[in-house]
Amino acid sequence: MPQIEIADTRPRSRRSAVTCMVGRVPVGGGHPVVVQSMTNTDTADPASTAAQVRLLAEAGSELVRVTVNTREAAAAVPELVRRVRGEGVTAPIVGDFHYNGHTLLGEYPACATALDKYRINPGNVGVGEKHDDNFRRMIEVAVAHGKPVRIGVNWGSLDRALLTRLMDENARRPEPLEDRAVVLEAMRESALRSAESAERFGQPHERIILSAKVSDVRDLVSVYRSLGAACDYPLHLGLTEAGLGAKGIVASTAALAILLHEGIGDTIRVSLTPAPGGDRAEEVRVAQQILQSLGIRHFTPQVTSCPGCGRTTSTFFQELAADVTTHIQGRMAFWRDRYPGVAELRVAVMGCVVNGPGESKHADIGISLPGTGEAPKAPVFVDGKLTVTLQGATIAADFAALLDEYVERRYGAKG
Repeated sequence: MPQIEIADTRPRSRRSAVTCMVGRVPVGGGHPVVVQSMTNTDTADPASTAAQVRLLAEAGSELVRVTVNTREAAAAVPELVRRVRGEGVTAPIVGDFHYNGHTLLGEYPACATALDKYRINPGNVGVGEKHDDNFRRMIEVAVAHGKPVRIGVNWGSLDRALLTRLMDENARRPEPLEDRAVVLEAMRESALRSAESAERFGQPHERIILSAKVSDVRDLVSVYRSLGAACDYPLHLGLTEAGLGAKGIVASTAALAILLHEGIGDTIRVSLTPAPGGDRAEEVRVAQQILQSLGIRHFTPQVTSCPGCGRTTSTFFQELAADVTTHIQGRMAFWRDRYPGVAELRVAVMGCVVNGPGESKHADIGISLPGTGEAPKAPVFVDGKLTVTLQGATIAADFAALLDEYVERRYGAKG
């Protein structure tokens, strides 16, 4: 009988050979992929911005970017950072500069000092001679303060002079490329040439991160494959303007999962449009889940639960899955410090006998319900073996207790 070969579907080792230190967070060079996010408060209000930085950091954002677009915002940055550090938040703070960054960084040295990294968009630092001069001035500030920079190209604000030149060259080709392909080529060239200029102006190679963001999934994959093949800088991934709700989550996941699985990307952001008054930290949790689903990083125990069908007309298993998830979330602050490795725990909460016992056996600890909720008897499997059958009105509390005992027994010895 021929031997069956199983393809290795593990994500490939990441490409970037260079480590860029952002504050105390290493990016690239074989270090874990870093999750970042961005505030949407007015940075000129340091109190509200500090509160959101803390919210994002507590959700798991390892870098937090803030807009620095006005003199008032630049002047408020030192107070913002002081408040954040005073609250025990250690996540590096990144300044996002467009159009006037050369002016603000020069006029507000305390801002330049307080920030851990500068994000520079080479497409909107000026035109003609001013472009090079303004870009150089920003890099010189970064060099003087020992700060890393992210050179972030975006197709919504691409260097018009470069794009025009490439379009003209393309028109003279025997078989011209589609305009879309030229735009992606211009993005790659803008990022690489800007990085080359930054190094020429004194910025060390290991203090540069590149990004090239678009809002189309296929184009994002294409431009990052090209960029990743052309350099060894750490790359920041993100589908820009991903959208609202399910659309933004699905599109970001589709794009980032492909690239991360191919070993491309060292830091990521999921740019979701929040609902009015919505939870800004949702983008952090989605980014974490992408990494966790790919097996690249683990942030919290995974709860596997079935979608339900005609065999699960009772809502009991849905309520139990929600209760177990809430229990884990509530315990993680304690577990994370006390039980190293607990984030890799796999839990199953299944609704009926079809796949329930099997899924529960595959998990570290799992419970399988009978389906319709009649006189529920729920077998619990621990490390693949049936250990106890729960029944009655206290199934949820009893399973939570078993879960706590399992975590203590399995991970406590590692502490």
